[in-house]
Amino acid sequence: MMSSGFISRLAGAAAFLAAPAAFAGGFVAPTVEVVDPIVPVIAQDWTGAYVGASIGYAFAGDDRVGYAENNDVFASPGKLELSGANAGLRVGYRKQFTGQTREWVMGAELGYEGGWIEDSFSTAEYEAGNEINSVLALRVKTGVLNAPQDTLFYGILGVARADYDYRASSTDGVIDLVGNGEKSTGYIVGFGVERKMTDKLSLTGEWEYANFGKTNLGDGVYSTEMTPDYHNIKLGLNYRF
Repeated sequence: MMSSGFISRLAGAAAFLAAPAAFAGGFVAPTVEVVDPIVPVIAQDWTGAYVGASIGYAFAGDDRVGYAENNDVFASPGKLELSGANAGLRVGYRKQFTGQTREWVMGAELGYEGGWIEDSFSTAEYEAGNEINSVLALRVKTGVLNAPQDTLFYGILGVARADYDYRASSTDGVIDLVGNGEKSTGYIVGFGVERKMTDKLSLTGEWEYANFGKTNLGDGVYSTEMTPDYHNIKLGLNYRF
């Protein structure tokens, strides 16, 4: 018969061996919270002078051609839908302002564009055509910067002067209205976005609508009214000094 002392020692040994398993089952690993490092936003500077270049495509012009005798319109055979590729150069200056919640940029820009913006039509009795030689424009561009201040969203408002060659005639040669180097002053409206690629270089995308009003072309008897306009989509690059 086992003595009570032996049984006590055996029970103690069993309890000692069981203790690690009990502690192992109840162990909870500590949690380590990972905090993302705070990266400071570096403010972009848009103030300064710049030069740039652009390429574009004009489309959807709408110049209804009418023929008049002694200012009395007697025929309106078609319309000139000006379109074509164009390219331009520009120089400007802008300044950055701090608003209550946003950074704003405002500036003025002088631009010169030329290319192949033209259209013509011919019917059994009449012919007409127009070709834009060049456009000189002064634009005001005002917009707001996004939070990182690397992208500018802006509106465009400007005054422009177009130089173009216009012709409206009859196929029998009685009417021959020719205007080479005609000049008309109008307006430009639009919007654009500009994204900084480096501190000095930025990429631009713009939509503009140009309208050059109404100009009369006549020979004393016959006349027509020139009303050139078109939309223009442009991509460009700016370099800031």
